[in-house]
Amino acid sequence: MRRRFAAIALALITAVAGTVTPAAATTDARARTVLGVVGQIVPGSVNRSSYLLEASYDATIRIGWTSRAIRVDSTATIRNTSGASIDRLELNTAAARLGELSLSGVSVDGAAVKATVSDQTIVVPLGGILPAGASTSVRVRYAARLRTSTTSSSWMFAKANGIINLYRWLPWVSKRVNFYRPNFGDPFVTPTSPFVRVRIVPDRRLVFATSGGRVALDGLEQVYEARNVRDFTITAAPDFVTRTTTVGATKVMGYARSAAVAARLRDEGARALGRLRSLLGAYPYSTYRVVESAGGAAMESPALSWIPYGTASSRLRYLVTHETAHQWFYSLVGSDQVKEPFTDEAAADFVTRYALGSKRGSTCSKARLDLSIYQYSRACYYEIVYIQGGNVLDWVRTQMGSTAFWTALRGYIADHRHEIVSTQTLLDALDDATPLNLARPFERRFPRIY
Repeated sequence: MRRRFAAIALALITAVAGTVTPAAATTDARARTVLGVVGQIVPGSVNRSSYLLEASYDATIRIGWTSRAIRVDSTATIRNTSGASIDRLELNTAAARLGELSLSGVSVDGAAVKATVSDQTIVVPLGGILPAGASTSVRVRYAARLRTSTTSSSWMFAKANGIINLYRWLPWVSKRVNFYRPNFGDPFVTPTSPFVRVRIVPDRRLVFATSGGRVALDGLEQVYEARNVRDFTITAAPDFVTRTTTVGATKVMGYARSAAVAARLRDEGARALGRLRSLLGAYPYSTYRVVESAGGAAMESPALSWIPYGTASSRLRYLVTHETAHQWFYSLVGSDQVKEPFTDEAAADFVTRYALGSKRGSTCSKARLDLSIYQYSRACYYEIVYIQGGNVLDWVRTQMGSTAFWTALRGYIADHRHEIVSTQTLLDALDDATPLNLARPFERRFPRIY
C-alpha cells in the first residue's frame, strides 16, 4: 500500500462534544506506519466517539474444541466518515459479557493504549484526535472461553450439542449499549464493513459455516472473506453435513449434524429466499447458509441464519423465513436495533407472515411501537414489536394497495443499502408513495416520531 502523508488542517479539528485542548492547534499530523497503513491522528481531545465509521477487519481466531478457549487477534483499519473529529473508539463484542474476556493488548497505529471494557464495549482511546476523513489502524487481542449453557443469552457464545456458536466475537465499531435487557431484543448497533478477512485456526478438524466465503485452506487453518457485512458469525462442528441447491444465481446451503436436517434447512432456506426476493428485490450475497446452531434462539447474520439444535419440525418454516427476511431488514438496510426495534423486527415479521399467509392478532394490549428494547417486557416484546408492528405494516399495505406498497418497500431498500436508517425513514418512504395521509394514524403508535 502506498504511504500517504497529509497535513491535517486546523479547521478539521472541531469540538463536537467536549473541548479541544490547546495542543490540537498544531497542523502536524502524527504519522506512524503499521503494516503499510499511515495513522493520521493529531494531538488533542474532543471527548467524542462515533459508530458512523468505515472499518475493514483482518482477524485471526484460534479455537480450542475441547478447552473451549478462544484467542482473537484483530486489526481494524478505520476511516472517520462521521463528519466530525473523534478521540476514542467503541468496539462491540459479546465475548465481553459472555466469554470472560481478557484483553491481552490494544494498540493504535502500533502504539500501546490503555483500553477499558464497559459492559459489552471495548473503549479504545486513540491518544489524540482522528479528524473527519482521516484513518487509523487499531489492533485488539483478547482471550475468552465459550459457555456450555444455551439459556438466557449464553447461546450466542457457547459450545453445546456438539456445535460451537460464535456471535459478535469480532470487536466491531459500534454504538455503546447495554447487553442485558428485559427481553430478547438485539442489543447491537453496527455499520456495514466493506471487507472482512478472518483466519480460523482450530486445534482439530472442524466444518465451518460463516458469514464469508472460504478463500484458502492449509491443513486445519481456513481463511474466509466477506464484503458489505454488519457482523461476521462463525458456527462449527466436526460432523456438520452440508446440502446445497441454487435459487437463481444464489447458492443455498443447509448445515446440520444430520443429513436429514441439513436437507430440510436447505429446502426451507431456498423456499424462503425465492419468495422474499420476489417481494423485496435482489438478495445481497452470493451464498445463503441456514445453519443448525448450538441452541437457544434463532438468529440472523449477514449471509447466514441460525436455527437452534432440536427445533421442532413444525417451527422450521416460520423461523427460517423470518431469519431470511432479516437479510434485507438489518443486513442490507441497517437500523438502531436497540432504540428502534420496529425498523427491522416488525418489517421482517410482516413479510414473513405475508409470505406464509400466517397473519394473526396480538395477545397483548395495543401499545406504542417507538420504544427501545429496554422498555418492553419479555412477556409482550414479541407480541407488540413483531405482531402488532407487522400488522401496522399490513394495514398500510391494504390502504395503499399491494402494488404501490411493495413498489415503495423495494424502493426504500434500494435507496438505503448498507446504511443505518430510522423508523421514520421507513414510514416516510411508505407515506410518500401514496396520496393518503398516513402520518396521522402513525401518530397514535409512534408519538416519539410524529
